[in-house]
Amino acid sequence: MTFKLPKSFSRLLKSQKLYRKLLAKALRTPTRTVSRKSRSPVAAKPKLSEVTGFGSNPGRLTMKLFVPGKLPAKPPLVVVLHGCRQTPESLDTGAGFSKFATLRGFVLLYPQQNETNNPQRCFNWFRPSAVARDRGELMSVRQMIDYTCRHHRVDRSRVYVTGLSAGGAMTSALVATYPDLFAGAAIFAGMPFGAARDAISAMRGMRSGIKRDPQQWGDLVRSVSPNTKEWPPISVWHGTADGVVNPLNGRALVSQWLEAADMDKAAGQTKQMSWGTLEEWKRGDRLQLSFYSVHGLGHGLPRRFSNQKERVADAYVLPSELSAPLELMRAWGLRSWRAV
Repeated sequence: MTFKLPKSFSRLLKSQKLYRKLLAKALRTPTRTVSRKSRSPVAAKPKLSEVTGFGSNPGRLTMKLFVPGKLPAKPPLVVVLHGCRQTPESLDTGAGFSKFATLRGFVLLYPQQNETNNPQRCFNWFRPSAVARDRGELMSVRQMIDYTCRHHRVDRSRVYVTGLSAGGAMTSALVATYPDLFAGAAIFAGMPFGAARDAISAMRGMRSGIKRDPQQWGDLVRSVSPNTKEWPPISVWHGTADGVVNPLNGRALVSQWLEAADMDKAAGQTKQMSWGTLEEWKRGDRLQLSFYSVHGLGHGLPRRFSNQKERVADAYVLPSELSAPLELMRAWGLRSWRAV
């Protein structure tokens, strides 16, 4: 007796295999002009500790935390979501967030994707079940934030979130769904909320960009947070040479958040910088949305490096005149402090 798979299921399996192949090809480690020896650096001692028992964890994610030895009485919290093929440790070593946490007195949270959820360790931002309110991976991150706030006396009015690539797309979903939770957000090489509903449409949109009018982008956000009138300040970052996530998606993110915040695109100010173009939109005296278009930057987070070890720690933290982690510290008011 011969068993045959239903055609629809067979097509689904083929689509998933195709997605994995295309994603693996797109995420080939960027070429770096470094020596052979420096391409395989000795792994830095992990600074992050794993936390269990933070909640029901419906998304089956891992929670990693960095808590400096000394902190203000009510410290801020910064949540960082890694991209495909990254780990919290590699991203932290490359971007240096834990160093800033020590110097500037905040708690640092890294949700981590697991290969059992996604073979490329991408957050599943394109699956409706993973990013639905109070469900899936989105709920797991929410539980991590709540746990950290309770156990480390975090100032809940100063919770910030940022993410790269798939982590950037998950940042979009977090802000769209839980806007009152965050005081600021930054999306690096990410995708708009609701840009895809399955793996294949996600890959297609990443490569070619997704065309929707501003109202359609805004409606996707309003559908999950219909009563929200105030949104946290958001910055969108994209490299003009990004070959993994088409820069058109950066523009789509800008359209989505301008529409959600009911702001006129024509009201923005454009500044030509040595590293590229900065566009800003203000509501009164408050900076509501900013778009960093970094000339010549590939798929990754831009940073000025002080040493070679940090430079080769993560293939998606890229050398640039513009240092994104430092810029976020400034934008979020995370200043250096001294313990008494």
